Amino acid sequence: MKTKDFNILFSGLSVGTHHFDFELNDTFFELFGYTDYTGLQGNARMTMLKSETVFDLDFTFKGSIDALCDIMNELFTQELENSFSIQVKFGEEYNDENEELLILPHSEHTLKIAQNIYELVVLSIPSKLLGPNAGNGLEDFIEEVEELKETESDPRWDQLKNLLNNK
Repeated sequence: MKTKDFNILFSGLSVGTHHFDFELNDTFFELFGYTDYTGLQGNARMTMLKSETVFDLDFTFKGSIDALCDIMNELFTQELENSFSIQVKFGEEYNDENEELLILPHSEHTLKIAQNIYELVVLSIPSKLLGPNAGNGLEDFIEEVEELKETESDPRWDQLKNLLNNK
């Protein structure tokens, strides 16, 4: 897999709707040097509505990664899903400063979408990763803390209690 596998030659496409599907795995992450997660499995789709002067692009991603639970530190499969849209217009020079509008030079015939798909996937990963046992681990932790409160005493508090009881 190479980033050029995500180049769309649009000059020969007819006006109308076109779909482009991409199967993604860890090789895709490797293209960008992204090593935070592994086990990437999923499908990205770009739907292009091409008119004479503008392209409306809709990106969707559905897949999963292997991740460590932030609470239990157990490996689990995190389901992912994301989408976004962008419009492509033509102008004098390339400009991608606006996240909802891409301007391509009139001489351009290829749309490079590898970076768009990469951002689509990475932004679908939640900032807090909670595995299926995360709730159980939190309940167990709270239960342990409550038991410790009941069984162990703090000598500093014991001394204060003795002072109060002796008054």
